[in-house]
Order: sequence, then structure tokens, then C-alpha cells
Amino acid sequence: MADYKHTITLPQTDFPMKADLAQREPAMVRAWDERGTYAKLRQLARGRPRFVLHDGPPYANGAIHIGHAVNKILKDMVVKSRSLDGFDSPYIPGWDCHGLPIELQVEKKHGRPGQKLDAQAFRAACRAYAHEQIELQRADFKRLGVLGDWDRPYLTMSPGYEAQQLRAFGRIIRNGHLYKGVKPVHWCLDCRSALAEAEVEYEEKTSPAIDVAFRVVDRNDLAARIGVSAAQLGTAPVDVVIWTTTPWTLPGNQAVALRAEFRYALAQAGSGGERRHLIVAAELLEPSLRRFGLPGAVVLAQFEGRALEGLKLQHPLQDRQVPVVLGEHVTLDAGTGAVHTAPGHGMEDFAVGQRYGLPVTNPVGDDGRFLSDTPLVAGLRVDAANPVIIDALAKAGQLLHQESLRHSYPHCWRHKTPVIFRATPQWFISMERAGLRAHTLRDIPAVAWTPAWGEQRITGMIESRPDWCISRQRTWGVPIPLFVHKHTGERHPRTQELIEAAAERVGQGGIDAWFALEPQELLGADAQHYDKVIDVMDVWADSGMSFECVGAERPEVSAPVELYLEGSDQHRGWFHSSLLMSEALYERAPYRGVLTHGFTVDEKGRKMSKSLGNVVAPQKVMNSLGADVLRLWVSATDYANEMSVSDEILKRMADSYRRMRNTLRFLLGNLHGFDPARHALPGAQLLALDRWVLARTCTLQAEVIEAYRNYTFHLIYQKVHNFCSVDLGGFYLDVIKDRMYTTPAAGAARRSAQTVMFHIAECMVRWLAPILSFTAEEVWSHLPGERGESVFHETWHALPQAPADSIDWDALLQLRTDVTRELEKLRDTGAIGGPLDARVEVYCVADEFARFAVLGEELRFLLITSHAQVHEVALAPLGAVAATNTGRSGVSILAQASADPKCVRCWHRRPDVGSDARHPQLCARCVSNIEGPGERRKFV
Repeated sequence: MADYKHTITLPQTDFPMKADLAQREPAMVRAWDERGTYAKLRQLARGRPRFVLHDGPPYANGAIHIGHAVNKILKDMVVKSRSLDGFDSPYIPGWDCHGLPIELQVEKKHGRPGQKLDAQAFRAACRAYAHEQIELQRADFKRLGVLGDWDRPYLTMSPGYEAQQLRAFGRIIRNGHLYKGVKPVHWCLDCRSALAEAEVEYEEKTSPAIDVAFRVVDRNDLAARIGVSAAQLGTAPVDVVIWTTTPWTLPGNQAVALRAEFRYALAQAGSGGERRHLIVAAELLEPSLRRFGLPGAVVLAQFEGRALEGLKLQHPLQDRQVPVVLGEHVTLDAGTGAVHTAPGHGMEDFAVGQRYGLPVTNPVGDDGRFLSDTPLVAGLRVDAANPVIIDALAKAGQLLHQESLRHSYPHCWRHKTPVIFRATPQWFISMERAGLRAHTLRDIPAVAWTPAWGEQRITGMIESRPDWCISRQRTWGVPIPLFVHKHTGERHPRTQELIEAAAERVGQGGIDAWFALEPQELLGADAQHYDKVIDVMDVWADSGMSFECVGAERPEVSAPVELYLEGSDQHRGWFHSSLLMSEALYERAPYRGVLTHGFTVDEKGRKMSKSLGNVVAPQKVMNSLGADVLRLWVSATDYANEMSVSDEILKRMADSYRRMRNTLRFLLGNLHGFDPARHALPGAQLLALDRWVLARTCTLQAEVIEAYRNYTFHLIYQKVHNFCSVDLGGFYLDVIKDRMYTTPAAGAARRSAQTVMFHIAECMVRWLAPILSFTAEEVWSHLPGERGESVFHETWHALPQAPADSIDWDALLQLRTDVTRELEKLRDTGAIGGPLDARVEVYCVADEFARFAVLGEELRFLLITSHAQVHEVALAPLGAVAATNTGRSGVSILAQASADPKCVRCWHRRPDVGSDARHPQLCARCVSNIEGPGERRKFV
């Protein structure tokens, strides 16, 4: 038997079947660094239209987690795809470096400032810790395959950044947004500092819920207001009853609030010496009386809340009187419809107090303990004061009820501990004074929000948010560079000049330059009249000004930028603070588009938790499956919702990755010996099937590019994976194997397929580059033809034009599905071993004949059978089966085992096997392919 192996052209490539990503990827990261891949891209892209994604800085504290990986990979996909789309799309990564989390880490080792380290040494320790964390995170981000200016990131603790932040702060003051006020702010007892809205999260908490009686001072005044006689009131006491879950705030009480239009009831309850009159909202009377254990009370009068405005009440714990006031914040959701009002302990209380000129008292120190002059609870922490106050109320006969209540309560997002409202002197950015709220709400609709619900979410937050408390009483932060008069509290008249002087010094020596500054150095003789502010800015101001501080030093990324991209919690965080800062500076948004992604959960929808054992560490994934598998998972997941990840999900992703890698390997293997400059055929000379797949590739490329532009990355994964599995692996590549392996290596039929496979590979390597960055770069190095150093230096591949034909490929593909079904039946019975052991007859009515007969003899190559013929008949013969997938009546199939001999070279069963005596085991086609001019193909 002759050996014809040497006449078969099989695929050859050095591109390995086994990805071995965990080993290959780190070497590629080093190669990108050594070759300066990112820097060269910036040079190549110079002069293109600009697309800037501004990096929201992660906090420089701790190893990156799966959420970090999702965020950075999504950003990388955007930046790389925009570069492929012909934009100059720089990526400057950043880090948020100041603030409490870093202070807490340093405190664990060195204690609070002043214990082991003075303030300057403490800041130095914070800076060193942040640098350590940045190095660890940077290595992991680069390991994920993220390209960027890693050698020149922006750091909010760099002196240049801090100086620009001070200058921007000065312009915000000049624009009229800053004021100092005594207002209740969220105060963390562990941080010993005010918190911004974005630093507060709500968790369940158990609190003491109490009903407290505030005694009416002038009964005659009350009687006149509500239209009853003094005789009706008798001698029994009259109380307005409030309900509260914060007994510790009662020492700060300055009023009781009612709702003007609500109906209130005066009810007589009890009997004999226990008789008393109670005032509560009429709608809440019955549940309140049941709670008090006083059913069956008699209602003496009903009236609107506005009737009691100004009525004097006796404070239940202190020898002073408080008024009844009216407030829109009073509801009938719970309690009594009368609200204990302490302007020093709540924003709504404060707002009502301002309207009525109530004192803003705060008897609680920054450590959460009552001041020494506070009656009853001096020196006690607020939580310890609760039972003392409740006991005193009970002894005074003013406690009507107490119980424990589980409810939602604000907590510090860092310590996870309950916060308190505490009135303190703070610096605020006003939402109203210079139109900040109005300007912001005006500009939100002009931003492209992805998903669209982001617009409504941030609009609601801006509409309802209070003034921004921007000051913090901490050590590690950017200073508020002000001098205030010791007696009037007014800012120095040369404030703008002084801020610029401070910025110059901070630009040289960092924030220590401010804290070390002696006032007389800038103020001269004025120094004796002014205090230097030692508060620092809210850390959200640091990152919120990043568009300004980075843009000032790097004009190529100046605002407004094209995109901000972060997790969905940043509507109340970075998106929010950046928007307010930009509006305060320029009355415009800092971004043209905002994209948000969901949080990661396990396959059961649960949050990641060490206690549950469901944490997926990106480092572990990179060191086992590889970063590209992690990147593929990110692209495949609809980020608009929660993103499910687990070891099992990632294993399935690895299977999908292998499908795409094997497709690329098949393309590369069949491009062996192909030089596109010499061997590529023009579109008009391509075979019909090759023109079809070229058109399919062109359509898909348009869909992929559109999906990248719309940030619908999961559609790219679906479409490309389907293309590899169905269009290529399930059809085209399967069909052309015969042509690629058995026709002459340099023949037109084979060159036609190679030309198209080359273009497919050129497209696919670009489609996948933003997602499978390492694999795409590896494929790039194995593609034939002259090319640039990196796929990331390219733009989308330009596909050649090819004339369309009239072949109904959809109908032929559906016929192929019907034939495959019938061949499987023959295989199941053992009649054939494979499709080439079969012959197929297709019977069509006259209207369908031309549609299926168009390929003629080459139909067998499409069906991968040894024989296929289309017959025009009025009625299909006995045994023929309807071709149901074609969706057309009058088309039938008859599949049978072939009785013809098998060609040992192409494995087709043909009647002409042995027709050439020199090659008794070959069909005539194979003889021509190895000794003659080779077969000619037109269609398949």
C-alpha cells in the first residue's frame, strides 16, 4: 500500500495548544514593560481624536480583591477598544492615599498621633504605608493585563497634586460655596471625626424606644388654643407625648415638633389620682394608648397641630421650658406624631431650630461622652447614658412606655459602628448659596448614564442631600489652608493670596509644609489676630478634585473627560463628589459619560465573605487559570447587575476560552506557508463559500465594534464565541478541511480559504485584544506577514470587498442540518462509520430545485458526504424524509450508505477509485491533485 501522507497539507504552527497562561502571562507583562508598549502606543496615537477614561482611584490599603479586578478589567477593555477604534485613549491610573483607613493601619502599630509618634512622624508613617500598598496593588493590576502609565500614576498624596487641590479649593471659596457653621453632622466615635454622607451606611441596630411626657406649663393657654374650658381640663396634668429611639439626645432637647395640618387629640386617660391628659396625633391615638397600657380613654378635643405653635412645655429632665414648633419632617409612620427636637443632634431638628431661633446645644464631646457640666449624665458615653436617662424619666413619672426596637441606623462605613449626630463647628460647601444644587441638577441630564437608571439615582441624591461637611479632625489629609479671625471667625481678607502661598509651599514640601507653617511667616503682625485652621479635607474632596489636579499636570487628560467608570455605589461617592467639585469650580460636569457596574456575588447570589468561604481571590485565579480567563469572565457577565463568580463558573469560562483558543490555533495552523503579500487573492477570485464567511465576518465586525462603543461587552463574548463554535467550528472550518488538506498547497482553491482565514484571524485578534489581551498578543506574534510590534498599536482590520452572489446560504445550511440528522441515524444503526461513508439524494419540487442545486457536484463538500445530488421531482420517492429545518415544503432527503470504494487519501467513497492504474487506491480527484493540475473549485 502506497503512503500518501506526504501529499497531504496538514496544519502547522508553533502556537501551543495548551495555553499555560499562568506561566506565560507574567513574561508578557515584563515584555510590555521592557518594550515600552504603552509609551509607543501614546506616540502612535498622537494627533488622533481624544477619548479619556479618568481612573477613579482605588484606596491604597490592602491587596486587591475581585471587585478591584472587575473594575480595572472593564476600564482596560474600554481604553483598548477605543484605541482600536482610532482614538488617542491614554490611561493614567491613580490611588487615593489620604484618610482614615491608612491612619487606622498606622495606629495599630504606632498608636494615635502623640503617643509614640508626633504628628509629622505619624504622617510620614502613613505616607510610607500608602507607598507599600501602591506597589503591591500596582503589581497585581499589571498582572491582570491592564496597560497604562504605571510608571507615572497620579497619587493624591503627591505634593504636586496636593498643591493643585489647595488652588482648586481657593477657587471654590472665591466662587462663594464655602462657609463655616455649627451644624449636626454624622460623627464616628471611633474615628473621632465628622463623616460625609458617602461615609455612612445603614445597618440594623437595636435601640431603646421610649414614650416621654412633656408637661404643658400653662393649662389656660392650652384651653384657649383648642377651644375647651379650664373646667374640662380639671386638675389632672396635661402632657404632649413624644416618641424617640435616642434617649441620650434628650439633654439637648429644645422643642417638640408637630405637623401643622395633622389632627391631634386631647385624651383623658386613667382614673382618680392617676388621671392625666395626653396629646398625641389623632390617627395614632389608639395604638399609643395600647402601648401606654391606658385603653378606653375619652377624647376631650381634636385640633390641628398649628393651634399649639409656641405653647410652652416643661423639659422632663431639666428645669427649663421648651416651645412647641411646627415641622414638615413630622410623620405618622410611627410614634405619637410629636417629635422631640434637639437641633444639635439632627439635621431636620437643626433646620426647624434655625427657623425658630432655637439654641444649638451639643453636650457631647468628640469622644462620645457628655460634657462635665451636663446634668445627670456628665462623663457618661451616650450608650451608657440611655439607661440612666430612662430611669430618671420613670422616677419623674414622665416615662409612659419603653421597649427595644430593631431598626435601620447610620453606621460608619469603616468601623461598622453606630454613629451619632453631633453639632460641631465645621466647614461646609453650600448646596444653595451660589446655586450649586441648581447647576448640578441642570447638567445631570446632559451626561450619558450607563445603565440609564444612573441618572435618576444621582438626581435623587443631589436633590435631597444636605450641605457637604468638608472638614475632618484628622492628621493624615490635605489641610484646609485658611486663617480665621480669633474673635469674629471671619476668613482673612487676603485668603486667596494666602492659599496660593500655601500651595507653593505644599508643592515643594507636601502637606507637612502647612502644618509646620508659623502664621507670622505669611501674616506678619496680623498673626496675633488669626488662628491657623488645622482641620483636613474630607477624603472625598481629594478624589473628587482628581479631574482638576491630574488635568492641571497632565493636560492630555484634562476635563471634561469622556468617561468615569466605577461600581454602582459611587453615585453617592466619587461620581457625586466629582460632580459637585466640578460644578463648584466650572458650573459643568467633569464627565460626558458615566458607566457603573454591579458588585460580585457567588453563584447563589451571596456577598463574598471569608466566613462563607466563597471569596474568589484574583491572585489565585491568575496563578491557576490565568488572567485571560478572569478577563473573559468579566466580559461575559452583564455588569449592569450583580456579577456571579465562583470556581465552577470560572472553570466553565476556561472551557469557553479553550474553544476560542483552539479556533485561533486552527486558523494559524492552516496559514502555514501563506504570505499575505504574495498569496492573498482579491475578493472577486474567492470561492463562493469563502465570500460568504468573509461577509459574515464583516457583519460580525460591525456588531463587535458597535458593542464596544456601547460598552455591551457581554454581547461581544456571546457573538465571538458563537462565531467560533457555530459559524467556524461547526461549519466553515469543518467544510474546508478537505480543500485545505487535499488540494494543491499553492492552488487557487486553497489560497482562497487561506486568504479568508487570514482576514478572519486579523479581525479576531483585534476583537479579542481588549478582552483576552495576553492571548491576542500571543496570536499576533504568530500571524503571517509584516506587522507592528503589538496588537495594541493597531486599529480595526480593514476587510477586503468581495462581490455578493445569489446563493441562498441560509437554506443550504438548514439543509446541512437536516442531512446531519439523517446521517446520525445511520451512524446509530452502524450502517456508516462517518459522514463520508454516506451518499445523499435531495429531492425538490420545481420551485425549490434551483435553490439547492446551485452548488452542483460541490454540494457533497458542503454536506461532507461522498456523494450528493439534487433531483427535481414532483413527489419524493419512498424512504425520503422531509427536510424540516429548511422551512420549505417539497424538499426531502434520502441518506444511504455508499457502496463505492474508499479513497485512502481523501477518504471519499467514489466510483472512480482505482481508475488510474498508477494509483489504484486513489480517486480521480486525488490523482489530479498530486500529479495533475489539481481540481478546480467554484463554490465550496
